[in-house]
Amino acid sequence: MHRILLRFENLQQMMDNEELSVILLTDEARKRAIPIVCDADITRQLLLRLQGNSEESRTMLPEALLQMLPSSYEMLIAGVFDGQYQVVLMDTMNGNSVRIRIGDAVLLSIISHVPLYIEERLMGRQGVPFDEKARGVQIPINTLDKARLQVALDHAVEDENYELASQLRDEINRRRK
Repeated sequence: MHRILLRFENLQQMMDNEELSVILLTDEARKRAIPIVCDADITRQLLLRLQGNSEESRTMLPEALLQMLPSSYEMLIAGVFDGQYQVVLMDTMNGNSVRIRIGDAVLLSIISHVPLYIEERLMGRQGVPFDEKARGVQIPINTLDKARLQVALDHAVEDENYELASQLRDEINRRRK
Protein backbone atom coordinates (compact mmCIF):
# COMPACT_ATOMS: atom_id res chain seq x y z
CA MET A 1 0.00 0.00 0.00
CA HIS A 2 1.40 3.36 -1.03
CA ARG A 3 0.39 6.40 0.91
CA ILE A 4 0.81 10.15 0.62
CA LEU A 5 1.57 12.51 3.49
CA LEU A 6 -0.97 15.33 3.71
CA ARG A 7 -0.48 18.84 5.00
CA PHE A 8 -3.02 21.38 6.14
CA GLU A 9 -3.33 24.14 3.55
CA ASN A 10 -6.25 26.29 4.65
CA LEU A 11 -9.78 26.57 5.94
CA GLN A 12 -12.44 28.28 3.82
CA GLN A 13 -16.00 29.27 4.66
CA MET A 14 -18.58 27.70 2.33
CA MET A 15 -20.32 30.42 0.36
CA ASP A 16 -23.85 29.05 0.61
CA ASN A 17 -23.75 27.83 4.21
CA GLU A 18 -22.36 29.70 7.20
CA GLU A 19 -22.43 26.54 9.33
CA LEU A 20 -19.96 24.69 7.11
CA SER A 21 -16.36 25.17 6.08
CA VAL A 22 -13.97 23.37 3.78
CA ILE A 23 -10.62 22.13 5.04
CA LEU A 24 -8.08 21.88 2.24
CA LEU A 25 -5.31 19.31 2.62
CA THR A 26 -2.58 19.00 0.00
CA ASP A 27 0.19 16.58 -0.83
CA GLU A 28 3.70 17.73 0.05
CA ALA A 29 4.32 18.98 -3.50
CA ARG A 30 1.07 20.99 -3.38
CA LYS A 31 -0.08 19.50 -6.69
CA ARG A 32 -3.28 17.79 -5.50
CA ALA A 33 -5.74 18.65 -2.76
CA ILE A 34 -8.41 16.90 -0.75
CA PRO A 35 -11.34 19.16 0.18
CA ILE A 36 -13.12 18.15 3.38
CA VAL A 37 -16.44 19.60 4.50
CA CYS A 38 -16.52 20.26 8.24
CA ASP A 39 -19.17 21.51 10.62
CA ALA A 40 -19.18 24.60 12.81
CA ASP A 41 -17.72 22.78 15.85
CA ILE A 42 -14.59 21.57 14.04
CA THR A 43 -14.28 24.95 12.30
CA ARG A 44 -14.36 26.70 15.68
CA GLN A 45 -11.74 24.34 17.13
CA LEU A 46 -9.46 24.76 14.12
CA LEU A 47 -9.76 28.54 14.19
CA LEU A 48 -8.90 28.57 17.91
CA ARG A 49 -5.62 26.83 17.08
CA LEU A 50 -4.86 28.67 13.84
CA GLN A 51 -5.58 32.19 15.11
CA GLY A 52 -5.16 31.75 18.83
CA ASN A 53 -2.40 32.19 21.32
CA SER A 54 -0.10 29.14 21.41
CA GLU A 55 0.44 29.64 25.15
CA GLU A 56 -3.32 29.53 25.75
CA SER A 57 -3.80 26.46 23.57
CA ARG A 58 -1.33 24.42 25.66
CA THR A 59 -3.85 24.41 28.48
CA MET A 60 -6.73 23.11 26.32
CA LEU A 61 -7.65 19.51 27.05
CA PRO A 62 -6.54 17.93 23.73
CA GLU A 63 -3.15 19.63 23.89
CA ALA A 64 -2.70 18.77 27.59
CA LEU A 65 -3.52 15.10 26.94
CA LEU A 66 -1.10 14.97 24.03
CA GLN A 67 1.70 16.20 26.28
CA MET A 68 1.06 13.17 28.52
CA LEU A 69 0.96 10.53 25.76
CA PRO A 70 3.86 9.03 23.82
CA SER A 71 4.14 10.42 20.31
CA SER A 72 4.03 7.23 18.29
CA TYR A 73 0.84 7.79 16.32
CA GLU A 74 -0.09 8.23 12.70
CA MET A 75 -3.38 8.51 10.83
CA LEU A 76 -4.51 7.13 7.49
CA ILE A 77 -7.47 8.13 5.35
CA ALA A 78 -8.37 4.73 3.97
CA GLY A 79 -11.67 5.24 2.15
CA VAL A 80 -15.02 6.93 1.82
CA PHE A 81 -18.22 5.41 3.17
CA ASP A 82 -21.68 6.96 3.21
CA GLY A 83 -20.34 10.46 2.55
CA GLN A 84 -17.58 10.34 5.16
CA TYR A 85 -13.85 9.84 4.87
CA GLN A 86 -12.77 6.82 6.92
CA VAL A 87 -9.73 7.65 9.08
CA VAL A 88 -7.75 5.22 11.21
CA LEU A 89 -5.61 6.49 14.11
CA MET A 90 -2.82 3.98 14.72
CA ASP A 91 -0.39 3.52 17.58
CA THR A 92 2.75 2.52 15.69
CA MET A 93 4.39 1.06 18.82
CA ASN A 94 1.78 -1.56 19.68
CA GLY A 95 -0.37 -1.77 16.55
CA ASN A 96 -3.62 -0.67 18.18
CA SER A 97 -5.94 1.39 16.02
CA VAL A 98 -9.26 3.19 16.22
CA ARG A 99 -11.45 5.01 13.72
CA ILE A 100 -11.90 8.76 14.10
CA ARG A 101 -13.77 11.48 12.24
CA ILE A 102 -11.86 13.29 9.50
CA GLY A 103 -12.31 16.70 11.15
CA ASP A 104 -10.86 15.35 14.39
CA ALA A 105 -7.95 13.84 12.45
CA VAL A 106 -7.11 17.22 10.91
CA LEU A 107 -7.37 18.91 14.31
CA LEU A 108 -5.13 16.26 15.89
CA SER A 109 -2.60 16.66 13.11
CA ILE A 110 -2.50 20.43 13.58
CA ILE A 111 -2.16 20.42 17.36
CA SER A 112 0.22 17.48 17.67
CA HIS A 113 1.94 17.07 14.31
CA VAL A 114 0.73 13.46 14.15
CA PRO A 115 1.20 12.64 10.45
CA LEU A 116 -1.94 12.28 8.36
CA TYR A 117 -1.67 10.08 5.27
CA ILE A 118 -4.04 9.10 2.49
CA GLU A 119 -3.90 5.96 0.39
CA GLU A 120 -2.42 6.83 -2.99
CA ARG A 121 -5.31 5.32 -4.98
CA LEU A 122 -7.82 7.25 -2.89
CA MET A 123 -5.90 10.48 -3.51
CA GLY A 124 -6.06 9.71 -7.22
CA ARG A 125 -9.85 9.32 -7.07
CA GLN A 126 -10.72 12.07 -4.59
CA GLY A 127 -7.98 14.64 -5.11
CA VAL A 128 -8.42 17.75 -7.19
CA PRO A 129 -5.69 19.88 -8.78
CA PHE A 130 -4.42 22.43 -6.27
CA ASP A 131 -4.21 26.11 -7.17
CA GLU A 132 -3.37 28.40 -4.28
CA LYS A 133 -4.95 31.36 -6.12
CA ALA A 134 -8.28 29.60 -6.65
CA ARG A 135 -11.26 31.21 -4.95
CA GLY A 136 -13.05 27.92 -4.40
CA VAL A 137 -12.65 24.20 -4.73
CA GLN A 138 -14.79 21.41 -6.14
CA ILE A 139 -15.99 18.96 -3.49
CA PRO A 140 -16.41 15.31 -4.55
CA ILE A 141 -20.09 14.38 -4.28
CA ASN A 142 -19.30 11.09 -2.57
CA THR A 143 -18.06 13.06 0.48
CA LEU A 144 -21.32 14.92 1.04
CA ASP A 145 -23.80 13.64 3.60
CA LYS A 146 -27.35 12.80 2.54
CA ALA A 147 -28.83 16.13 3.59
CA ARG A 148 -26.20 18.12 1.67
CA LEU A 149 -26.67 15.88 -1.37
CA GLN A 150 -30.40 16.68 -1.37
CA VAL A 151 -29.74 20.42 -1.06
CA ALA A 152 -27.21 20.23 -3.90
CA LEU A 153 -29.72 18.27 -6.02
CA ASP A 154 -32.42 20.89 -5.38
CA HIS A 155 -30.01 23.68 -6.40
CA ALA A 156 -28.91 21.81 -9.53
CA VAL A 157 -32.51 21.30 -10.66
CA GLU A 158 -33.36 24.93 -9.86
CA ASP A 159 -30.32 26.06 -11.91
CA GLU A 160 -31.29 23.64 -14.71
CA ASN A 161 -27.92 21.89 -14.39
CA TYR A 162 -29.35 18.50 -15.28
CA GLU A 163 -26.02 16.72 -15.72
CA LEU A 164 -25.04 17.53 -12.13
CA ALA A 165 -28.56 16.76 -10.94
CA SER A 166 -28.29 13.32 -12.55
CA GLN A 167 -24.96 12.62 -10.82
CA LEU A 168 -26.36 13.73 -7.47
CA ARG A 169 -29.50 11.62 -7.91
CA ASP A 170 -27.35 8.59 -8.79
CA GLU A 171 -25.24 9.09 -5.63
CA ILE A 172 -28.38 9.37 -3.48
CA ASN A 173 -29.82 6.20 -5.03
CA ARG A 174 -26.51 4.33 -4.63
CA ARG A 175 -26.49 5.07 -0.90
CA ARG A 176 -30.09 3.95 -0.47
CA LYS A 177 -29.08 0.53 -1.76
